[in-house]
Amino acid sequence: MSDRPIFVIGCPRSGTTMLQLMLHSHPRISVPPETRFLIPAYYRRRTWGDLRLDHRRRALAQWIATDRSTKFRELKLDKDEFIREAVDAPGSLGSVIGTAFRMYADRFDKARWGDKRPSYVKQVDLLLRLFPDAQFVHLIRDGRDCVASLKEMPWYTLDSFHAVSTWAEAIDAGGRLRRTLPADTYYELRYEDLTDDPMTELKKLCHFLEEDFSPSMISPREAAIHAVPQHKVWHSNTHGEVTRSRVGSWADRLDDWEIALCEHMLGDRLESMGYELTGAPKPAKEHVTAAQKTMQKRKASRMRKGMRDRINRLREPSPVAAMLTTTQRSLAGIPQQRPEMSEPAL
Repeated sequence: MSDRPIFVIGCPRSGTTMLQLMLHSHPRISVPPETRFLIPAYYRRRTWGDLRLDHRRRALAQWIATDRSTKFRELKLDKDEFIREAVDAPGSLGSVIGTAFRMYADRFDKARWGDKRPSYVKQVDLLLRLFPDAQFVHLIRDGRDCVASLKEMPWYTLDSFHAVSTWAEAIDAGGRLRRTLPADTYYELRYEDLTDDPMTELKKLCHFLEEDFSPSMISPREAAIHAVPQHKVWHSNTHGEVTRSRVGSWADRLDDWEIALCEHMLGDRLESMGYELTGAPKPAKEHVTAAQKTMQKRKASRMRKGMRDRINRLREPSPVAAMLTTTQRSLAGIPQQRPEMSEPAL
């Protein structure tokens, strides 16, 4: 049976939390609430020094477990136990990070772990450095619905131009991944198809993941109790049955100028994903100009960050790739051992 990590990716507000819960409802897979230590730990990897040394792994594990910014508390793991297991883990950045997710899987007596953050869709190259045998599941939703939903989120402080850019970036990133990654590594599915026929779509997804389909995945309400923190009220729909009630709701939630802008800026991408356009009139020139400038600024920022990372790759203090899965442990010459699992969480 596979033990490859699973990453759920996509534009924010595309249904990734629903898919997280569906996967977490599988008897072999755990996908925790969102945390914020994986990418920051990667970009700060020179800070941790040579992770082949016990005391350096301890320093990294202590930061993950105790710094408030990491949201480690969402995993409900014992901090001291995590630090001990991280010190005992193989000497690489991915191994320390992966230990937290493996321990979360152990909480539920699951053999396999995953993680979910929509922004990962633009960071797959980093994730593959950390977890070379990972699998990626990209959930795609109508960009107009994503823009409409983003606007309503209490944590979203940007404007509609940024929301349009966010969806475009996710679709463009997915296109690159589709062209470059092996068929057993990258998988796409549409939110609309998943909510219309969950059983069919989840069976196809399980085939990709090399897992048997479990009917429990269709009704993931129970998983929401563990995997969706109560303070995230914007995910309240995940505590009910899978529904199509929000499909196409952008027509009532976006202003006319926003619909026009979405279809002008995203039209080719929308149609390539199977979404029909309304034939909205051409948007105002100032709106198009503002959207184009926003996209250009965001692209320039990503390019600068990518350049800094490429430079840092030339002077890394220790191995990056995790050595936790069967394949990676075999390649590293590490015996195939796994700690005994704890009792399932109630």
